[in-house]
Amino acid sequence: MTSSLTIWVVRHGRTEANAGGLLLGRANPDLDDLGRAQAAQIASVVPNGAHVISSPLARCRQTAAAIDPDHAVDDRLIELDYGDLDLTPVADVPAETWAAWRADPHFRPPAGETLAELAGRTGTLLDELTAQVSAGSAPSSDIALVSHVSPIKAAMAWALGVGIEISWRAHVAQASITKIVVSPRGPSLHAFNEVAHLD
Repeated sequence: MTSSLTIWVVRHGRTEANAGGLLLGRANPDLDDLGRAQAAQIASVVPNGAHVISSPLARCRQTAAAIDPDHAVDDRLIELDYGDLDLTPVADVPAETWAAWRADPHFRPPAGETLAELAGRTGTLLDELTAQVSAGSAPSSDIALVSHVSPIKAAMAWALGVGIEISWRAHVAQASITKIVVSPRGPSLHAFNEVAHLD
């Protein structure tokens, strides 16, 4: 019976779109050479036997495969849908758009998804993992969730019990690791944005 669970929340390795400063949501590029090296470095620190669950996008699945080729996939770990802004250079997003986005978690980019919606789907997955711990039915004492910037920030907010608005005050580096420990008393944030495993 697993009485506590460590959730290793992993951001995928780098892609050419990341290196080019593009807003990368549901577009589906592969890891670049550095990203593949980062995936191997992540795999060197995630515990053997961890149950690995990935976003369905290629950059996460390739990162997850370095940890466990037989990883699971959960659509709730997919990146925020940036809609018409996907693959836009971050520097080209108008200042008024950023201001509206920061001011309202229900702001929706054209044809996209709100931060509130993202927090809802991410929180549902994490609540399910918490319920497994409470029931003593978690599949492992370590679970690695391989995901993207926005879901990782939502996971941090979930662990802290605060609103998704906090995501604008947090930075998630490429190939970083955040750790959440879930006990029968609930979740707690043990580490955020760890990059010591990277060269």
